Order: sequence, then C-alpha cells, then structure tokens
Amino acid sequence: MADTAPALVVGLGNPGPDYERTRHNVGFLVADSLAQRIGGRFTVHKKSGTDLLQARLDGRQVLIAKPRSYMNLSGRPVSALARFFSVPPTEVIVVHDELDLPFGAIRLKRGGGEGGHNGLRSISGALTTKDYLRTRIGIGRPPGRQDPADYVLKPFASAERKELPVVVEQAADAVELLLRVGLETAQNQLH
Repeated sequence: MADTAPALVVGLGNPGPDYERTRHNVGFLVADSLAQRIGGRFTVHKKSGTDLLQARLDGRQVLIAKPRSYMNLSGRPVSALARFFSVPPTEVIVVHDELDLPFGAIRLKRGGGEGGHNGLRSISGALTTKDYLRTRIGIGRPPGRQDPADYVLKPFASAERKELPVVVEQAADAVELLLRVGLETAQNQLH
C-alpha cells in the first residue's frame, strides 16, 4: 500500500439497535474495536453519510467508517467518502461477514466476487471496480435449509457469542497488519 494515500477502512453493517448484534454487523464491531484501540470517537460525516473516525497509524492517515445506510446501499456512502478524501479503490479495506468461511476464520484478499453479499455488490458498483481489499470474517453457513438472508440478520448463537470478542479483536489485528505491511506479507503471516 502506498504510504502517501490515505487508507479507508469500512466496517459493514446495518444501522440501528435491531441489527446491533447480528452476524451481518460483524464489520461494525471490528470498526468499533479499531476506534477503541485508537482512543477516538466516530462523528457523523454528512457529505458521505457515514460515521467516521480520522486517525494516524504509523504516520499514515487512516479513515475508519461505518456507513449509516443499510448494508445493501453501502456503495454510495463508501464511494462518496473515497472521493471526498481522494482514496483510490486499491486503498479501501472493506471488513465484512463471510458465509463461505467457518465461524471465526479471518482471511484477507483483494478483489474477487461478491458471493451474494449485497453490501459488497453495492460497493463494487459504486466504486466501479472489485479491486479493493477485503477483510473477510467467517460466520459459517446457515443450518439446515435456513435462508442465508435470514441467517445473517440473526444474532450469533450463544457459543459464538462467547468467542465473538476474540474473533473481533483478531479481525482488528488483521486490519492493522494489512495497513502496516500490505496484503501479501499480511496474508503470509495470517493464513
């Protein structure tokens, strides 16, 4: 990653207390963890429609954002924020839930498909590229015949809730590692 360009870390989720502890909001939890580590607070960035925290990590400007829109409309606020701060898509890191990984697994990648994730689809469309970074946090597949769309909007199971704080911290560690050393080195250390 270029040290001159700011980095934009976007935690995905849905706004409001009804969604707070759902699987789909794990990106928000990681953004909150990063904010807590920095000792900063989110403020409303009206031009983009996000909750935003501006910080520095190893001398580099880092923006941590949570879109105030619903998940499937995340693209517009992310794109507006990237434009406002002149962040190229290659310096955008989207932190999101991933059905195709077992609960608690964390993987880093650049680009690729959206795998039915409407938040990613919205961001790819708004940025007009899929070539942004992703921190994927495994939530596992729904049991039985449960609809994945229902599953992601349900709270974590009790066993998962016990492990969730550790998973969130590990994902925040992965984001910080990605910011410090870049994708390839971070992947080699993490995977």
